[in-house]
Amino acid sequence: MTDTETKPAVHSTFRLERFYNATPDRVFGAFSDPNAKRRWLIEGEGWEIFEYSPAFEIGGHERSRFAYQGGPEILNETIYQDIVPGERLVYCYRMAMAGEPMSASLTTIELVAQDGGTLLVQTEQGAYLDGRDDGTMREQGCRELLEALAREVEG
Repeated sequence: MTDTETKPAVHSTFRLERFYNATPDRVFGAFSDPNAKRRWLIEGEGWEIFEYSPAFEIGGHERSRFAYQGGPEILNETIYQDIVPGERLVYCYRMAMAGEPMSASLTTIELVAQDGGTLLVQTEQGAYLDGRDDGTMREQGCRELLEALAREVEG
């Protein structure tokens, strides 16, 4: 196979759990409030944000473009499929880097009241394109985002 040939998509599913010392409504609010979501999802040291267009509603199409430490531009486009306030989100998203498709994913976020806080369960099914990932890097990135979410809702 040459570098110009398309490599097969790699499919991967992972499930993450994270407990937060915050109510389900507070955790849900970190997804639904555009300013809170921007803080924990796309801002951070070394990140440059070019665009952030939230659209938190069923059928809503969010778009963000950003780069890390002067690297290539990353595009994230999200479409919400289901929203149950304080309980569940289902969305699909695609990512591209430097204009080249990276992945397409379906994500379910479930929020369960537990021990005075919230258990967040994230299940993600992804198709990773042209050898850019096998799901390992995405799972690690999602773990890091769940920690950023903790700083938002617990801090």
